[in-house]
Amino acid sequence: MTEFIRKRTANAKNDILSGITVALALVPEAVAFAFVAGVDPLVGLYAAFMIGFITSIFGGRPGMISGATGALAVVMVALVAKGNAMGADGEQLGLYYLFATVILMGVIQMLAGVFKLGKFVRLIPHPVMMGFVNGLAIVIFLSQLGMFKETIGGEKVWMQGDALWIMIGLVALTMGIMFGLPKLTKKLPEALIAILVVSAIVIFGNLDVATVGSFIKDGGGEGLKGGLPNFQWDIFNKVPFNFETLAFIGPYALILAAIGLIESLMTLNLVDELTETRGNSNRECLAQGGANIITGLFGGMGGCAMIGQSLINIKGGGRGRLSGIVAALALLGFILFASGLIEQVPIAALVGVMFMVVIGTFAWSSFRILNKIPFSDVIVLVAVSSLTVIFDLAIAVISGVIISALVFSWENAKRIRARKRIRKDGTKVYEIWGPLFFGSIIAFNEKFDVKDDPKNVEIDFVESRVSDHSALEAIFNLVEKYEKEGKTVKLKHLSEDCKALLYKASPKFREVIIEAVDDPRYHLAANPEKFTKPLSEYKL
Repeated sequence: MTEFIRKRTANAKNDILSGITVALALVPEAVAFAFVAGVDPLVGLYAAFMIGFITSIFGGRPGMISGATGALAVVMVALVAKGNAMGADGEQLGLYYLFATVILMGVIQMLAGVFKLGKFVRLIPHPVMMGFVNGLAIVIFLSQLGMFKETIGGEKVWMQGDALWIMIGLVALTMGIMFGLPKLTKKLPEALIAILVVSAIVIFGNLDVATVGSFIKDGGGEGLKGGLPNFQWDIFNKVPFNFETLAFIGPYALILAAIGLIESLMTLNLVDELTETRGNSNRECLAQGGANIITGLFGGMGGCAMIGQSLINIKGGGRGRLSGIVAALALLGFILFASGLIEQVPIAALVGVMFMVVIGTFAWSSFRILNKIPFSDVIVLVAVSSLTVIFDLAIAVISGVIISALVFSWENAKRIRARKRIRKDGTKVYEIWGPLFFGSIIAFNEKFDVKDDPKNVEIDFVESRVSDHSALEAIFNLVEKYEKEGKTVKLKHLSEDCKALLYKASPKFREVIIEAVDDPRYHLAANPEKFTKPLSEYKL
């Protein structure tokens, strides 16, 4: 028991300090995303607390931070607006439709975990991952540029004069502390120290700069002060549970669930690489789904993993579940007890922290390898980065995977080969090499000369793999062509699953397929567990 506790508290100091730093960075992000979605700041803050707390305890990736995110907020805008239009003025019906949508989103995500769909994140190619982090770094950077605006006459305009230079100076100081402090000592969390130093300069220097409090008030909020989240009984009173409601919120819930899972699982992979450990993607799907259900029921806007805050946590030394738990509880503490202090934190300090996250997030090595990787991978990398910025993460990643899959299919389609020879008995043998699938069917058919071939033909698949229904159909049609010409064709070395499908398609294949095969290469490929000796020891 002592050893068990020791292992889990070995990094406690770093987890706690890093969690407090993350909590400070969560405040303006959650508030900003709530404004984007068109809801009260507390809706975003409650989401950040509940999502972060639940996923930290039950999630599949210790050290990863979850909360309200911009990728989800931009989808929620139209949902909230349409929902409000369906109710009376001031009723805020859109807010309750949002809660119902978040609950349905959570159910979909939990189903993804139950059916173990999280493993499909492995299908995301590395160029897509690089494009994702580059695009997300750009999105984070662009989102921070809005902090260089001030409200004049009710309108947001770019800062000028002294206000701009003070803002730039404080941001630069924050970045300088975060860059230089680790070179002096690694025992202090550089982000937290930078925030405290810059906050002290602003408070004791009586500088007139934007703070978290002014940021909330400029957005129409009344401040951070709030109580504990309450169960939203009004969801059941105001949102009719019928087919029309499902048809309205269903598409939004599906899109939000997809974006949330993609962003969470890709962040999980990124944290895996940074920490050289392995997370559990299916467990993360279940935790994200459960967290969103609870969040929707208790008045939060829903959320997913946050790459920026996750990187702040990892770079601050946070590795265990304790860091995420501390971040969530500290955020709740800010809401309940320390709202006045947090409202005094200058926005410039938080912008500086996020700029350092951008620098750490962007895959600068992608510039170095552009002329060393296939051109198709360059296209994927650039396309995913661009689409992440222009649209959203889900569209970018799905597009990147589709482009990569099409390129892979095209390259493999060109690899189909047929070695031809004539035996002494006059039988023509076609030895097929390469994968046989939908993309290589045309090239496969071109290898055969049905009319001019001799009476007996044998097609050997020992170096080929029949991959899909299109390949089975091509083999079926080829046999029929030979039979129409009055010729005998035999198929050899087909895999067991392929033979089973062909037998099911037509009984005549029992006469066409050669079952008795005396070739260890074939048996080794079909049943590798039965062969333990090197191939060279078997008699060919």
